[in-house]
Amino acid sequence: MFTLLLLLIIIAAGAALYIWNAMQPVQPQTQPVAFTVVQGTGTSAIADTLEQKGLIRNALVFKAYVKFKQQGSGFQAGKYEAKPGATFDQLITKLSAGDVVKEEMIRFTIPEGFTIRQMAEKLQKEGLADRQQFLQLANDPSAFDVALVRDIPKQAGLRYALEGYLFPETYELKKGSTAKDIIQAMLGQTQKRLETVSDLDAKLKQRGETLHQLLTVASLVEREVVVDDERSVVAGVIYNRLKQDKKLEIDATVQYMLDKQKERLYYKDLAVESPYNTYMHQGLPPGPIASPSLKSVIAALQPKATDYLFYVTKKDGTHEHLFAKTYKEHLHNIQVSNRKTN
Repeated sequence: MFTLLLLLIIIAAGAALYIWNAMQPVQPQTQPVAFTVVQGTGTSAIADTLEQKGLIRNALVFKAYVKFKQQGSGFQAGKYEAKPGATFDQLITKLSAGDVVKEEMIRFTIPEGFTIRQMAEKLQKEGLADRQQFLQLANDPSAFDVALVRDIPKQAGLRYALEGYLFPETYELKKGSTAKDIIQAMLGQTQKRLETVSDLDAKLKQRGETLHQLLTVASLVEREVVVDDERSVVAGVIYNRLKQDKKLEIDATVQYMLDKQKERLYYKDLAVESPYNTYMHQGLPPGPIASPSLKSVIAALQPKATDYLFYVTKKDGTHEHLFAKTYKEHLHNIQVSNRKTN
């Protein structure tokens, strides 16, 4: 009897020692070990992975410990890193918290009023996208799964189908994101921002205006206005001229078709044949000439009611405008503006 008891004690002590040894952390190392937990992976498979990666001594004991602690059901999928030498409890805490390896990200900013071409050049310069691929995708709305692109008309003269539809914002995407991923994110952001405008569809219907036309007007406002308070006023001027079948004669549309910003436009520039040349053609250009801010979109949707038909930029550094109801008043404002530079 004594012998049997002694044998049981020895077996129990041996088992306890075995379990105790199995629970001890492996030899500590400074270099972390990566492992992945796929969605739906059970505790048993996770334990096997940890043993295979050399992070624990015994998968069976780890499984038993997890069960004893009533853990495991909350283990989260993802890519992890752990340093050899971590305890069972530390590994369990990491898996339960979903303390995954943070993916490397890219960050870029698209300023308000940027054109598709400016975006492509900026992204290529920053090593984030191929310029030519970006431009090609900008003319292929069907490549993107965003409801917004369904409203883009297929009309002659449209330079880039997605011009005006890529929201100017600071973005943070996964490293390795493609030009298509970038455009998809920007389209999604535009969709999201437009959804914040209350009763947008109803207001467009009431105005007899399409979203494409709204974004076109908003882009004109964006490129013409710096002072926020003037956005709705300039939008009103644009609509007033459209109602009276007057050519818009907006310099920003000429700058857009010339592909480069000029400090001063010459008569030869205004005579360049293009559907975007609002000095030669009546009505709106075929589409937006830049990516408008939400402020410009709202201004275009809610223009200020005035009798103004003209405006000229003050040359005093304020970036404000002088507005006029008649051409005679406009000529006077031009003289006043020019005097401020002398």
